[in-house]
Amino acid sequence: MDQRIAQFVTAESCEQFALNVQDREPEAASEARRRAVELRAAAHGATTAAERESLEAVYAYEAARSVGRNRRFRASRTWQMIRERGILPAVENVVARPRDSAGYRALVEAGMLDKAFEAVVLRHPEAFSTDAVERSKKRMAGGHPDSDGEAR
Repeated sequence: MDQRIAQFVTAESCEQFALNVQDREPEAASEARRRAVELRAAAHGATTAAERESLEAVYAYEAARSVGRNRRFRASRTWQMIRERGILPAVENVVARPRDSAGYRALVEAGMLDKAFEAVVLRHPEAFSTDAVERSKKRMAGGHPDSDGEAR
């Protein structure tokens, strides 16, 4: 990790750095945004690696959607689902959908596919249902399930 970025202890300092260097050092800006995502998730209080990485996925989605805007994007429906169901059941719900989520598409476009819920499910299959694991495999392989559950 870039030593300038490693020294940041708040997500806000990472994001400010990313804004400052975006035009001349896009890779450093991207790395700073990833660090901000990790810091936000760590502060959220996850008790397992699967929970922490799932929270990172939400924060990464917010970061990806915030780039180029004048204000921060908030994944309000996702956070509501997390409050109502818990983080892992919320991930199950999102990956069980027949179509790619907005978060999945945003993370693909931002080059952060490793932060998608589907990637988290595949890294921690023991924390999720076999259906969630299978759907995640198909989606990550490019065989997006359609409304019938079949790959298209």
